[in-house]
Amino acid sequence: MTDLPTILDFAALRALYAAGTTPAEVMTAVADRMETADPAAFIAKRSRADILADAAALLARAPEPNGLPLWGLPFAVKDNIDVEGLPTTAGCPDYAHEPTADATVVKRLREAGAILIGKTNLDQFATGLNGTRSPYGAPRCVFDASYVSGGSSSGSAVVVAAGVAAFSLGTDTAGSGRVPAAFNNIVGIKPSPGRVSTTGVVPACRSIDVVTVFAASVADGMAARRIAEGFDPADVYARRFADEALPQTLRIGVPGEDEREFYGNGAYHALYEAAIARARALGATIVPFDYRPFREAAALLYEGPWVAERLAAIEPFLDERPDSLDPTVRQIIEGGRTMTAADAFRGAYRLEALRREAEAEWAKVDCLMLPTSPDIQKVEAMLADPIALNARFGRFTNFANFFGCAAIAVPAGFTGERLPFGVQLVARRDTDEALGPFAAALHEAARCGAGIDRQFAPPAVHKPANQNISNQMHGAQGSAASCGRIEIAVVGAHLTGMALNHELTDRDARFERAGKTAPDYRLYALDTVPPKPGLVREPGFGGPGIAIEVWSLDPSSFATFVDGIPAPLGIGKLTLDDGTSLAGFICEPVGIADAREITAFEGWKNYLASRKTAL
Repeated sequence: MTDLPTILDFAALRALYAAGTTPAEVMTAVADRMETADPAAFIAKRSRADILADAAALLARAPEPNGLPLWGLPFAVKDNIDVEGLPTTAGCPDYAHEPTADATVVKRLREAGAILIGKTNLDQFATGLNGTRSPYGAPRCVFDASYVSGGSSSGSAVVVAAGVAAFSLGTDTAGSGRVPAAFNNIVGIKPSPGRVSTTGVVPACRSIDVVTVFAASVADGMAARRIAEGFDPADVYARRFADEALPQTLRIGVPGEDEREFYGNGAYHALYEAAIARARALGATIVPFDYRPFREAAALLYEGPWVAERLAAIEPFLDERPDSLDPTVRQIIEGGRTMTAADAFRGAYRLEALRREAEAEWAKVDCLMLPTSPDIQKVEAMLADPIALNARFGRFTNFANFFGCAAIAVPAGFTGERLPFGVQLVARRDTDEALGPFAAALHEAARCGAGIDRQFAPPAVHKPANQNISNQMHGAQGSAASCGRIEIAVVGAHLTGMALNHELTDRDARFERAGKTAPDYRLYALDTVPPKPGLVREPGFGGPGIAIEVWSLDPSSFATFVDGIPAPLGIGKLTLDDGTSLAGFICEPVGIADAREITAFEGWKNYLASRKTAL
């Protein structure tokens, strides 16, 4: 069985292919993951046979990846985007229809070698930012299933964050390609309007809709975006574009203190301040600006006549089958019936006035750095108050397409409750390429951060044999070495959930992965308070290996941690079962003179569990 990385970033998959793994083997493992993924993530899964047939066809067309930039990469598509052979529902079963061709963007990605695995769930008719407005169920945040996934591109974000797809397509009218990225610790790429074709996309607000990309990293998302974009004469809103530059040293706009609304979410507020500090440390000049005209433009999307554009997209269907709609979605879209032609012009005039006011703020900055969402909510709370709580999520996203902006949303840390937070870089039209380097640096800085920004692995949403969820976080967090951190293997009281684990977490240590020692280690139960084990190496001993956890610390924290370790324990070099070695706990021989050997339990937690069972 092919052992896939937990997060399917492009580099990890390409490394598997370079080592001889075949697309059929990768797609078989992906199909296995699809069976155990969040059941609400997909609306339509392609069959295992069809996915493997595509893998075989890819090999017949191109035995090697040369010339096909997305060769063998599995991707998923939001179910308001057409795929030949699968129904398009837009989250409404009665609306389902069978497209006769792929949407333009899907066609381009498949031609580049990507393999489609299925259609993902969404807030019905892409109306919502929370992910609960679907008769196919509500996908959940991969870190805590009691919280919303974000929407409307809910399933598209979840399948990337859960390691089922290497990238996915969403759409973004109000923030749907960014908010779910923030709630699931991945990257959301929102192109400038008109760069990526919307031919074959069920419209929400057709004049400003954008097809987006979710991925594990900025580099991966931008690579997929470059393939997806290009002028499409069949799309009346498509543009011929030229990339705009940004200065090497950026002036980054942040809202003034009076506009930093987090609805009482102090953890998100603190994480935003930390992100500002990281941006400054990366060399950016931080410039406060007046967010008011941007906020007022954002409000027009649901409080102005653009609601009538949502109505225009599906009015015949709504007239014929009103009960087919989710009640909240129907309430919002039917609000468009109250709008008049005069309202539409007044809204257009107001938007132009706000664009003019915003020009003065744009003159001060090169790009904006905003919270992707100022808040996150539990599913239960969202269902109880679906409109007001949803509106919070779009406070900093709704304006972007009105203003023709490019945007990239990146992870920016975790709360103490292990909930992800994200920020977005937003800049003027066609700065899509220029935004990438700083967005990638900002993401990397968050991955390498300490303190409030320490990272956590998502729970195991799929459990391939012999794979631990946390030893494969290629896309979700940077390696300790790349972040200048020192790894240490712990075997006893410092393990997760054990009595002394706080000595690591108090130093902002980061859990990296779990593993086992090489077979020539014995484990003993020492007579200490609190209870601790002693690990001793005996060359030639053929034991089962001992369970360990690898944590990383910055150099100064590593030094203070090691300095506090009492005899007979110390830090030496441990050899793991994969042949690698790193710093880890060892015990002096004198410490085990009267100790009980517990090697057969294969780890400290197993030993403690056996004692509880015996009692």
